[in-house]
Amino acid sequence: MKFTEYHTRLAAYAVIVDAQERILLSWYNGTGRDGPGWTLPGGGVEYAETIEAAIVREVREETGYDVELGWPLVTHSFTDPVTWHEAPGPPRPYKSVRIVYLAHICGGILGTLEKDGTTDRAAWMPLNEVPMTDSRADIVDLAVAAFRQNRGSDS
Repeated sequence: MKFTEYHTRLAAYAVIVDAQERILLSWYNGTGRDGPGWTLPGGGVEYAETIEAAIVREVREETGYDVELGWPLVTHSFTDPVTWHEAPGPPRPYKSVRIVYLAHICGGILGTLEKDGTTDRAAWMPLNEVPMTDSRADIVDLAVAAFRQNRGSDS
């Protein structure tokens, strides 16, 4: 299938882990495609926006924190042959491309700034409790695994 025959969604996220081994997650309220659950702070990259600027903006909106980015941690993509109804025009298959960066907090305070959006709240969760959390997006598991692998290679 040629790239002109499907929609593409580019999204960017941040993995933020503090000194107490807690990861910052945001609560997606289920508006849109999927049901509610924990996810990484981040989201769609606007047309004229850089990936890095999108992460900084999304983290601020969803968590109240300002961040500085580290390096890209992991990328992931998947396709859905069903259809993506959010895009204008007739429904078509879509490809999701997700990029996750390491980040650290450099300002702000915890509190969702997004109004009438898809994020209801943000919270710190112990990193070792993430696998026991029932309602979470798959990007969380991918990012935590990459974070742990990356940290292990730095030791």
